Amino acid sequence: MSGALRRNTTLTRLIHKHSITDHRTPPPGLKAQLQSKAYLRAPNVFRKAKDYDLSPPSLFSSAFFSAKSSSSSAAATASTGLVGWYLGLVKNRPILTKSVTAALIYTAADLSSQTIAKSDTYDPVRTLRMAGYGMLLLGPSLHFWFNFMAKTFPKRDMFSTLKKMALGQGLYGPTMTVVFFSVNAFLQGENGGEVFDRLKRDLVPTLLSGVMYWPVCDFITYRFIPVHLQTLVSNGFSYLWTIYLTYMASLEKASAMASD
Repeated sequence: MSGALRRNTTLTRLIHKHSITDHRTPPPGLKAQLQSKAYLRAPNVFRKAKDYDLSPPSLFSSAFFSAKSSSSSAAATASTGLVGWYLGLVKNRPILTKSVTAALIYTAADLSSQTIAKSDTYDPVRTLRMAGYGMLLLGPSLHFWFNFMAKTFPKRDMFSTLKKMALGQGLYGPTMTVVFFSVNAFLQGENGGEVFDRLKRDLVPTLLSGVMYWPVCDFITYRFIPVHLQTLVSNGFSYLWTIYLTYMASLEKASAMASD
C-alpha cells in the first residue's frame, strides 16, 4: 500500500514538472514563429511613432506659436465683437444708429477741415452745427432714401445700379446740398436774401464737384453693399466730401464778398 502511494506521488511530481516546463518554454517551432511575429511588429511601432510625431517640441517654438495663435484669436474676437455689436444696433435701432454714425463722421470731418484750414481759433459752434446736421437730417434721410431705392429697384444688377445713381445725382444729392447750405446759413444768422445769394454763388460749383466724386461712390454702394449697410458706407465716403462742404459753408456771406 505504501509503495503504491510512493509511486503515485512520484508520478504526480513528474507530471507537474513537465507541465510547468511546457508553459515556460514553448516548443522550438512555436518559439521561432513568435520571434518572427515580434520582429514583424517592431517596424509598426516605429512607423506609428513617426506618424504621430512624438518628438518633443522645443520650448521656443511652442511658446512662439502659442503666443501668435492667442494674439490672433484675441484680435479676431475683438474685431468680430465690434462688428457684431454695430450690426446688432443697425438691426434693432436702424435710424438712431445711422444718425449717430453720421453725426460722428460730420464731427470728424469738420475737425479735419478746421485743422487743414489752419484757423487761428477753433470754432466749436461750427462743429456742433455739422454734428447736428448729420444727426437730425442726413442720417435719417439716408436711411429712408436707401430703403426707398431698394424697394423701387430691388435688384443690384448694372441697369438698376445706374438708375439708382441717376436718381441720387439728379434728386437726392442736389436736395440735400440745398438743405445743408440753407440750414447752415440760417444757423449763422443769415436772412432769406443772404441765403439765396449764398446758394446762387456756391450751389452750382458744389454740384459740379459732386459729379466728379459721387458717381464712383454711389456705384460701389448700390452695386456691392447690402441695403442695411449702405448708409454706413455712404457716410464713410462723405468724410472727404464733408471736409469740402464745411469749407464752402464757412465762406463769408455772398453780399459781404461782393461789397469787398
